[in-house]
Amino acid sequence: MTQPPGPQPRLDVRGAVDLSALARPKTPAPGTPGGLPQGSAYVVDVDEAGFPDLVQATTRYPVVVVLWAGWSDVSKQAVADLAQLAEQDGGTWQLARIDSEANPQVAAAFQAQSVPTTVAVLAGQPLPLYQGAPPIDQVRGVIDQVIAAAAANGVTGRVPAADEAAPEPAPEPELPPLHQAAYDAIERDDLETAVAAYEQALREDPRDALARAGLAQVQLLVRTRDADLQAVRKAAADSPRDIGAQLAVADLDVLGGKVEDAFERLVDLLAVTKADEVRVRLVDLFEVVGAEDERVVRARRAMANALY
Repeated sequence: MTQPPGPQPRLDVRGAVDLSALARPKTPAPGTPGGLPQGSAYVVDVDEAGFPDLVQATTRYPVVVVLWAGWSDVSKQAVADLAQLAEQDGGTWQLARIDSEANPQVAAAFQAQSVPTTVAVLAGQPLPLYQGAPPIDQVRGVIDQVIAAAAANGVTGRVPAADEAAPEPAPEPELPPLHQAAYDAIERDDLETAVAAYEQALREDPRDALARAGLAQVQLLVRTRDADLQAVRKAAADSPRDIGAQLAVADLDVLGGKVEDAFERLVDLLAVTKADEVRVRLVDLFEVVGAEDERVVRARRAMANALY
């Protein structure tokens, strides 16, 4: 995805608070005493249930997500500044306010370690912006870069005003039976059944790219399900040429979004060992990330150089 043009402003991480703090009282609802101001078409409150719809909306217009907490005054200031800019821009982008404590899975999806954390989402892809509550004039500059990046990536729609009817969502296409079986198994956290369904789909049609990608993703979940992150990282650091240890930490890096770190680690290992299991794992992780992803394209070239 095209990044915002030019260097980003220097932003101080003022007032960022560690999310590992003890649980706080439940945050009042927006529009009630002690809560945030009531939202609008351009400023919305999103929870875990509404998160998939939010991501889908980013294919039409840019969304800026702010992860906040009711006990953090800095959070409230960051939210207020962003809401002011969203209303001023009148639908060029949408602000999504997410209570990080009430929606920990969403906070984890953005890898937020402190509040407030602000992230843009364009066409489903997150673009980290800043933490804390920088001055509003600096925030204005960052938002302008987000809008420019959205335009460069063809995300040029406008947020519907409150009195505009929302477009009817396109119906979800039906999945082939084995794909549906795999999806249902994943929903039940029955990963082994999902693996079996995708493997059967590939036996029936070896060219089924969706089944191949789905299988790679579920196998990654299986491999990392019981992993102890600290222990895995220590083992990899202690034994830099231990293939199993390096494969394990690369899996966790991809799962945690550190895709380039994982690819670089395995390409370097492949250059030294020429081990086929390293090549196979790289190919599997390419499927997880997606063949069209620029990081995969670069890593494929590096893998070829490492082999030959």
